Amino acid sequence: MHIKSAEFIVSNSDVAKCPKSRLPEYAFIGRSNVGKSSLINMLTNRKSLAKTSGKPGKTQLINHFLINKNWHLVDLPGYGYARVSKSSKKVFQKFITQYFSFREQLVTAFVLVDIRHNPQTIDLEFMQWLGENGIPFSIIFTKADKLKPKAIENHVQDYKNILLETWEDMPNYFITSSSKNIGQDEVLGYIDELNNNMNTEEN
Repeated sequence: MHIKSAEFIVSNSDVAKCPKSRLPEYAFIGRSNVGKSSLINMLTNRKSLAKTSGKPGKTQLINHFLINKNWHLVDLPGYGYARVSKSSKKVFQKFITQYFSFREQLVTAFVLVDIRHNPQTIDLEFMQWLGENGIPFSIIFTKADKLKPKAIENHVQDYKNILLETWEDMPNYFITSSSKNIGQDEVLGYIDELNNNMNTEEN
C-alpha cells in the first residue's frame, strides 16, 4: 500500500463524537512510551502526523487520521504507567473500553509491545480483555533495531509460550522499528488486504 494522503480529522474523549463515516478503522494502542507515535509517523511516511514525546502518556484522546481518503488510523491513549493523575487515568481508561465496545467501524486493533522487555502483565491482561470481548487484534513488536535477531526471536518466543497457555493460536504479529522502517510494508500490506477483503464481501 502506498500512502498518498494522511490527514488529522478529530481528537476527542467521547466515543459518540468519533467520525460518523462507515470507513474501516484500525486502532493502535499500547503501554505508555512504547513508541506508538513514532510507529504511526513511520507507517504514514509523515514526520509529525502523530506527536511524539519523551514524556509517557502524551496521547490522552482518541485521535482519528484519514488515510488515502478510504480508511481511518486511530491513535488511542496508552494504558498504564502514564504520568497523569489517577482521576485522569480513570477517564481515559474508560473511554478506551468504550471505544472497543461500541465502535462498529473497527476492523482490528494493533497492540504495541516493546520487544526489548520480557512479557509485561499489563500487556497480557489487555490482550486477554480483547480476546474475551471478541475484538480482533495483532501484536506489533516495536524497537526491533535495539536487539539482535536472536534476541528478537527469543522475546517473541517468550510471548508465544505465555499466550499459548490460554490461546489456541499465537495472535498475528509484526516486528517493527520506526527508526529503520522495519515492518512498514508488512503492516500496511495487512491493512490493505483486510480492506480489499471487505470490498470484495460488499460487492
